[in-house]
Amino acid sequence: MLKSMIGGALLLVAGLVNAQETVSPPKLEPEQQELIKKAVGSHVRSISNVMRDAARNPEQTLAFFAVEPQHTVVEIWPGGGWYTEILAPLLREDGKYIAAHFDPDSSVDYFRKSLDAYKEKLEKSPDIYDRVELTVLNFDPQTPIAPPESADRVLTFRNVHNWLSQGRDEAAVVFAKMHAALKPGGMLGLVEHRARIGTDLETMVRTGYVTEELIVELAEEAGFELLSRSPVNQNPRDTTNHPEGVWTLPPTLRLGDENRAQYLAIGESDRMTLLFVKK
Repeated sequence: MLKSMIGGALLLVAGLVNAQETVSPPKLEPEQQELIKKAVGSHVRSISNVMRDAARNPEQTLAFFAVEPQHTVVEIWPGGGWYTEILAPLLREDGKYIAAHFDPDSSVDYFRKSLDAYKEKLEKSPDIYDRVELTVLNFDPQTPIAPPESADRVLTFRNVHNWLSQGRDEAAVVFAKMHAALKPGGMLGLVEHRARIGTDLETMVRTGYVTEELIVELAEEAGFELLSRSPVNQNPRDTTNHPEGVWTLPPTLRLGDENRAQYLAIGESDRMTLLFVKK
């Protein structure tokens, strides 16, 4: 009887331990980190983009997200292709780079023009971008960004505030799509302008700064678990309290010459860098 009770207790403890197990943040091998460094230093990158490395820290950011050359990686709304210049060459031989760009049928003129410029960029350098797969990220739940459970990583850089401008429910749709695209155990790497704790949704949309609390909430609702945070893109000089929100700071400098030196001294925004895993 005693042995049976002890055995049952041990099984219960083992079950509790297993239930509490979490995935550890991944770490790249030195060889993999070197390949990211090589891609960041590639001659294919435009000089204007390279000049922003000090603010965007691509080498450290991609290493934190543990992007490997054989991965299938989806980048959400790559814009003008800042990260495309790094990720497409990195993944070209052994992996796959999927750019989930704006909807060509969007009613937003900026979205259509941005997509056209991106396509032109790809077409001008087929030796680099010939294997880039172009898909769409919109707010239609029935339009996937990639085949279900096909991606090792989904990456998005400073986009959550744009989704929230369409509504919280629309942002939730995007997180659900990112979750659906990932393989079990796949990971979401996210960078976003960081709002002060307690900032309301209206202010987030107006300023472009989003609270980490809301992003974690949206991610968890979609089925993600927060694995780790990195300080790599933080900027303690940024108070986040600016007349034109995040667009007051470089590179936008929406106020023109007004207090320009002050905003240049602050630099680009304070940003959270988060890594989630698909549960």
